[in-house]
Amino acid sequence: MAIILDHVSHIYEKGTTMEAAALKDISLVIPDGQFIGLIGHTGSGKSTLVQHLNGLMKPTYGTVYYNGEDIHESGFDKKKLRSKVGLVFQYPEHQLFEIDVFKDVCFGPKNMGLSEKEVQLRAYAALKQVGLEDEYFYQSPFDLSGGQKRRVAIAGVLAMKPEALVLDEPTAGLDPKGRDEILDQIARLREETGITVILVSHSMEDVAKYVDRIIVMNQGSVMYDDEPREVFRHYKELEAVGLAAPQVTYIMQELKRQGLDVDTDVITIEEARDGILKALGLFSQREA
Repeated sequence: MAIILDHVSHIYEKGTTMEAAALKDISLVIPDGQFIGLIGHTGSGKSTLVQHLNGLMKPTYGTVYYNGEDIHESGFDKKKLRSKVGLVFQYPEHQLFEIDVFKDVCFGPKNMGLSEKEVQLRAYAALKQVGLEDEYFYQSPFDLSGGQKRRVAIAGVLAMKPEALVLDEPTAGLDPKGRDEILDQIARLREETGITVILVSHSMEDVAKYVDRIIVMNQGSVMYDDEPREVFRHYKELEAVGLAAPQVTYIMQELKRQGLDVDTDVITIEEARDGILKALGLFSQREA
């Protein structure tokens, strides 16, 4: 499975005085199993882009392919596509509506025409995958905390057994503990199943820690598309468009300026710790 965007552009209010280009000539290949971070300032085109991946939006120009098929060709099964490319919106309450959590998670697989037994098995497995305790299964989803609602929304998509999971700011508004729990859960899921994950995020720390590849959007275009270390080497250019590198990048740059011989390419706290210990001569030969 691969999702391909071939010279995709999207223009809002085309032909009117309000015309605005949200996407400009985007060409991307999203292969199986990658963990991708999609970053950009507000209005850069991130959310518009991800809604093209499962056909919620149609390009003004260009083509989106799934498994080699144009998803907007007549006769293409978009309902099936949306079970294979699952999108979790930023605000989970937009996706929750049933009287209890379990029924909510059952909704997607039930619409796929599966047997009641298979529907329930999938819902149970999905809720376990996101780490929600059994005691919450028959509560109203609207009585849950923000982090629990996110888990239920993600479970509702996972119950359809997608091949790609698209998460639009899944940790927005959560405290650090809740954010780490959600992202650790997603990372484990990807490791266990090989699912493709596309994470839209404003947190440079999150994308540095979890993803294999970063796509940087700016004014509707792809500014960078590379592995995290390469992208964050351009921290000055990222700052110029309202973004930044992870905080540890700036700390290591300052330590280097102060005369400590550290690697300034580190992007995670663990790498920074090891680099500082090594520079101070406190990193043992065995660990090195």
